[in-house]
Amino acid sequence: MSSEKLADIESSLLLEAVYRRYGYDFRSYTFPGMQKRLEAFVQTEHLNSVSDMIPRLLHDNLFFNRLLSSLLVTVTDFFRDPDAYKSLKENVMPALRTYPYINVWCAGCATGEEAYSVAIMLKEAGLLGRSQIYATDINNKSLSVGKEGIYSLKRLGQNADNYRLAGGAGDFSQYYTTKYNAFKMDKELRERILFSRHNLVNDGAFAEMHLVFCRNVCIYFNEKLQTHVVRLFHKSLVRNGFLFMGESERIDYETSINLFELIKSTSCVYKRQ
Repeated sequence: MSSEKLADIESSLLLEAVYRRYGYDFRSYTFPGMQKRLEAFVQTEHLNSVSDMIPRLLHDNLFFNRLLSSLLVTVTDFFRDPDAYKSLKENVMPALRTYPYINVWCAGCATGEEAYSVAIMLKEAGLLGRSQIYATDINNKSLSVGKEGIYSLKRLGQNADNYRLAGGAGDFSQYYTTKYNAFKMDKELRERILFSRHNLVNDGAFAEMHLVFCRNVCIYFNEKLQTHVVRLFHKSLVRNGFLFMGESERIDYETSINLFELIKSTSCVYKRQ
């Protein structure tokens, strides 16, 4: 038996243990990427192998929480990929104006920057007052950051640039206040966002959504789980509702291609069919 094969077995057993002990299901995530994160964690914890982690995570909650933080990818930013947000502004906001109320689901919201970005877009379109944004993730620590709406000043300059490049109508500074080494999003935006825990792998759909955000999340899933998630979004959206995905994500696999229509070839925005 090769060492590579043995490593695969160890990783599969560990992911099974995580699911059965804590309910977090990483078994349908892309295996090579998950294996790299597990191997990196082995090095960080000064262990000999992935299998060494199994007894510890079964009996040590603190150890599991450290492992969970290393497995969950929380890379996000305000108005990340500004051109994509500009496409959203041009192609989706006019359609949302036709609804008496607007429901938005930000799935896999991480620490909430994306949810606040769409709240700003809705405000500048005059739609925030009749909108409700549901921001969900499986990482409770990230959700706590989003609820507080407090972020480091380190990337504030980049955030402001992203806002401007995304077609912002004013100045990013009008949406936050600064104190010490952080900035806090305005209360008007925070009150329109409900942060809650939701697992895309095994939790149900959100009903009557007009727009679903799920950006740079599905790239970590295998094709079977991607199909499940896309069907979940299709079920969650109203007729002609919109799905906003990441630039490197495309609904082009045979099982789901008839569920959504790409708005235009250069866009990340899909319309429910």
